Amino acid sequence: MPIRWDVREHAALVRYVLRWLLLTAPVGVASGTVVALFLWSLAKATAFRWGHPWLLGLLPLAGVGIVAAYHHLGKNSDGGNNLILEQIHEPGGGVPLRMAPLVLLGTVATHLFGGSAGREGTAVQIGGSIAQGFAQIFRLQPQDVSILLTAGVAAGFGAVFGTPLTGAVFALEVLALGRMRYDALIPCLMASIIGDATCSLWGIHHTQYRISSELPAIRDAGFPEDCVLFLKIACAAIPFGLAGFLFAETTHSFQAMFKKLIGPYWLRPVAGAGLVLGISWLLGTRSYLGLGVASHAGASVSILSAFKPGGVTTWSWLWKLLLTALTLSSGFKGGEVTPLFFVGATLGAALAHVLNLPVDLMAGLGFVAVFAGATNTPLACTIMGVELFGAQYLLYFAVACFLSYLFSGHSGIYLSQRIGIPKGSIAGRCERQSLRLVRQERRVLFRVYGKVKPPSKGEPQ
Repeated sequence: MPIRWDVREHAALVRYVLRWLLLTAPVGVASGTVVALFLWSLAKATAFRWGHPWLLGLLPLAGVGIVAAYHHLGKNSDGGNNLILEQIHEPGGGVPLRMAPLVLLGTVATHLFGGSAGREGTAVQIGGSIAQGFAQIFRLQPQDVSILLTAGVAAGFGAVFGTPLTGAVFALEVLALGRMRYDALIPCLMASIIGDATCSLWGIHHTQYRISSELPAIRDAGFPEDCVLFLKIACAAIPFGLAGFLFAETTHSFQAMFKKLIGPYWLRPVAGAGLVLGISWLLGTRSYLGLGVASHAGASVSILSAFKPGGVTTWSWLWKLLLTALTLSSGFKGGEVTPLFFVGATLGAALAHVLNLPVDLMAGLGFVAVFAGATNTPLACTIMGVELFGAQYLLYFAVACFLSYLFSGHSGIYLSQRIGIPKGSIAGRCERQSLRLVRQERRVLFRVYGKVKPPSKGEPQ
């Protein structure tokens, strides 16, 4: 039997890899460097706020400054992650380079004065903005611009969490529900690895999470024990998915409510800050302000405390969800993913007592599963679980993330995501339909405000 080989094919593949290495390397290095600066600034701002709690009183003024900067200087930067997704789907006007410094400064200011927000969205916007800048320098065609923007998302995500494989898969998976674009696979992997390595070279250290409970290997536990354990995890995955749905829907609803009830755009963050600070005062804790990764004076609940018995209250997840939704929907800047980690870890810890499972295992499962449901990226979140906690829990993460993704429905924090394949083969969900259109067509459960008036010209979206 003759062996058939066209050497030109593999020569072309080598050229393809080298070309994209040359294109993604500067994106990865630049993104990793700026993300390192961002994480360092964020740590300094958080520590300064912990030492000077009076800064919380300036949160409304900080919000006015953030929205005013976006209003006068932002161009279309206020589109954030959704703008990047739209430009990946259909390259056109592009992602403005000014998005990177604006979102970096806006997020640091949000955390400095006590807003409840995350950091992933900032890193993704930094990566996308930098990628767009290099695409213009390289004078790429629209198809290549789309791939380089996707690689920028991977670089930012991989660098901010120290999870390069997750960053690559997340960038491929977040674009459309049920489908991944493999034409960007190699560029995303390159950019994410380079971005993470660059961030590490700057001396940035990521938080280490740990599941300490000793669990028997799945096949060593015995068939009945395996079934019971997986059944419990499957039961927990349903509230994880619903929590992801609730987070997304609450954030979108609050945003519409602020626009309807408060005309001047600069007054919205004032109202949002007042609600955030007022609720925190009524709760008697500052646990739900800032990132929430670790505890400090005036705070008792955090992501790290969720991995310890007695480290959370029954409703910790709901308070963090509420305060983050108020912060982001009123105009402050930051990401949603770290708050989703908080919501998932504390919800998992609360469910551990109901299901009679180890607290740290359930916190770890909720950590990645609520994220999977809210972003519709179950594969990326399963890989993140392995990168953060270890491969011995792979099947547990897969069950929790895949079912959470299913039960979050056709919703998500990124309204520009498109439907590739409808979940559960539900009829009436068209391919390439955006989650924004799906949400508009969904039946209203209850209404607390009238029809939202479209923003006036020049007003932030």
